[in-house]
Amino acid sequence: MTHYKSERNRQFPSIISTTSFVKLYILHLLKERSYYGNEIIEEIKKRLNNKWIPSPGMVYPLLRDLEEKGYVTGWWEEPDKRSIRRYRITDEGYKHYKIILLQYKTGFEDSLFILKSVLKDIYGVDA
Repeated sequence: MTHYKSERNRQFPSIISTTSFVKLYILHLLKERSYYGNEIIEEIKKRLNNKWIPSPGMVYPLLRDLEEKGYVTGWWEEPDKRSIRRYRITDEGYKHYKIILLQYKTGFEDSLFILKSVLKDIYGVDA
């Protein structure tokens, strides 16, 4: 398990925050095509087999933050109505995506190891 500055990791089972996870997933989706907020929520929900769904209260502020930082660009489908804002990843956003993709990999591997160990030790299930 990854430890920093000789401190114990007390967060279980992941050292990756939910916000960081959703940010990574948003950039991952946007490298495939443009999406609007609710599409992102539904796509994550679908890809995670309805086991977990990010809240609009997390996704929309993240999209605004990513746009402010220049990692995504957004536009209104119908500028007069301003009801659906689509987003796509920028070149800077793709560079940032590749960096955090590498940074978070060990955390996901550590989380997977923890969960597999719990399933085996407590439930007797080989995952």
